[in-house]
Amino acid sequence: MPLIQGCDAFQVAMPRGRRPESVLVRLDGGDAVGWGEMPVAARASGSAWADIEQRMGPALIGLDWDRPEDVSAAADLGASEAAAAVDTACWDLWCRTRGLPLAHALGGTRTSIVTGARISPEPALDTITARVNKAVGAGHTRVTLDIRPGWDVEPVRAIRQAYPALALVADAGHGYTESPGHLAALEALDAYGLAALERPFPAGDLAAHARLQSRVGTAVAPAAGDLEALDAALSLDAGRALHLRLDRLGGLTAARSAHDLAYAAGWDVWCSGTGAFGIGQAAAVALAALPGCTLPSDVSDPAGGPVFVTPPVRSSGGVVGVPLTQPGLGHEIDEARIERLATRRMRLAT
Repeated sequence: MPLIQGCDAFQVAMPRGRRPESVLVRLDGGDAVGWGEMPVAARASGSAWADIEQRMGPALIGLDWDRPEDVSAAADLGASEAAAAVDTACWDLWCRTRGLPLAHALGGTRTSIVTGARISPEPALDTITARVNKAVGAGHTRVTLDIRPGWDVEPVRAIRQAYPALALVADAGHGYTESPGHLAALEALDAYGLAALERPFPAGDLAAHARLQSRVGTAVAPAAGDLEALDAALSLDAGRALHLRLDRLGGLTAARSAHDLAYAAGWDVWCSGTGAFGIGQAAAVALAALPGCTLPSDVSDPAGGPVFVTPPVRSSGGVVGVPLTQPGLGHEIDEARIERLATRRMRLAT
């Protein structure tokens, strides 16, 4: 594999609206470049940027590597959002150098991805059902609803009554305890045929997840911040579903390993893209092509915003095609626009 000759990073904000920000990583291999993305909150951007500038970037320059899987250990990337962007860029570079589609390099078998959508909390039940109706009308076949104590059973019941066959995930955001009231609500959700109950308890309390899983038929989906945590969840029977997010696990290398573990255990799996600039979404499409990704995934860009990758990662009738005729991520990156909008730049080179 050609040595990595340069590592660039760009902190970029959307030009209008809510102005989400991402750090985009570009690795230069001479004959090809690879891209990765991580979303950042303004308050946390400094530490992520420093991690790339001071630790990961220098470790990559001149690194002798044969496969992307070698890089994480050799450069000690770890599991973080910054590591996810760097690891994704390594995979994109490696695939582009060899003319391989990223999905095939990861072991993907799908030619298209069925999509889902996330619905934010809203006190008015008629507003919630209207948002779900919009998602279903766009072709999405799975909806994730954020719930919290005191706002859980009623909205789930309303959605299920309106859409009896819709795959529905309730994301509790680690907000519940094993108090009698909380457990009663979580167990009541079992009557509504959820595809998964995500993150009911604090991430480190796998024993609580295991106790809940033993009491409900719904697949519990504990958060897995790394492979060690996932292995522990599997050992404890602390769930039966896994939500794969590149930013949580530290990139494609760890996410593929997590998929393999969950798939072998018979768990359901779905993926989410991260970031607003299309690169993270494109990587999630390749990941969602893996055979164990049994639930619809959140992999499409929101329509209507600026386009930074061509073609855009967009759902058509609830389906996103997997790029199989172009190498790497399968999308061209608008480097000129990224350069113009960057609020911060970094360049490391041999």
